[in-house]
Amino acid sequence: MSLKVFLQVVEIQTKLASLFPFAVGVLFSIAYFHEFQLGYTLLFFVGMVVFDMATTAINNFMDFKKAKSQRYKYEENIIGSAGIDPDLVRNMIFAMITFAAAVGIFLTVQTGWLFLVMGGICCFIGIFYTFGPIPLSRMPLGEVFSGFTMGLGIFAMTIYLNVLNDPPFYLQLDWVQGTFSLMGSLWSVLAIVLASLPMVFTIANIMLANNLRDLDTDIENHRYTLVYYIGREHGVILFQGLMLACYAVILIGLIFGVYQWPILLVFISLPKIWKNLKLFKEELPHPKSFGYSIKNLIAFNGCYLLGLLLTIIIEKL
Repeated sequence: MSLKVFLQVVEIQTKLASLFPFAVGVLFSIAYFHEFQLGYTLLFFVGMVVFDMATTAINNFMDFKKAKSQRYKYEENIIGSAGIDPDLVRNMIFAMITFAAAVGIFLTVQTGWLFLVMGGICCFIGIFYTFGPIPLSRMPLGEVFSGFTMGLGIFAMTIYLNVLNDPPFYLQLDWVQGTFSLMGSLWSVLAIVLASLPMVFTIANIMLANNLRDLDTDIENHRYTLVYYIGREHGVILFQGLMLACYAVILIGLIFGVYQWPILLVFISLPKIWKNLKLFKEELPHPKSFGYSIKNLIAFNGCYLLGLLLTIIIEKL
């Protein structure tokens, strides 16, 4: 398998969905909690990207195995169209998951058991999102699982690794006594959840846009996603509502002190995103329509990063 084909199997272009929660998590740790751990952050980044590639490979592998349409299986799916041995893809998936698990175990030893719990939940959802007799992606909750696993899960784990002196949440285990206690700050946890919502919504919208575009193909291949139940018209309304809700989250966070005024930079993206929402509705179900969900994710979260970065710079002056 060539590097070009490998990158197609893992769909390297989609890794922005996990990169933004990570990057925003790093800057939020500095801006809100005033802590940063370079070594743990870099190691987690590598493990996160490798696991993200593994889950995408699982998606393509399972779509190939379960495909009812021969045209899709051998013309549209990269494994069939590139003539890749499915066993090679399977072994590659196992290798990537093993590497990510080793990184996770090391970080758990260094930072605490809660990282293992959070990572385990995210990994379980990531693997069974497309694997198993009834994959989560073939159910009407795919957008929920993808949005919260990546948007909140990656974001929270990034903060957990960076904020060590006064952690917002911590799990204490006593194996001798057989007891455990989960400690933390309620207000810090609420701030983290609120700050994660723009990533949750924009990542969920990627899955939603994909399902809106592929509704007919999904039905042909027995994938009954959320759009199958609510229809394209209501799906488009949901897509628009989730995107605009990101701006409401920023205003709420600013009012309650989660953000400082530089975060208002996100509103620079509003005219472009408003235009993209209109074009998305007009071009469905053309394949080009999916690209607007990626453009929206980049536009909003890129400005989100700039707002947090400017907050950090101003505080350092």
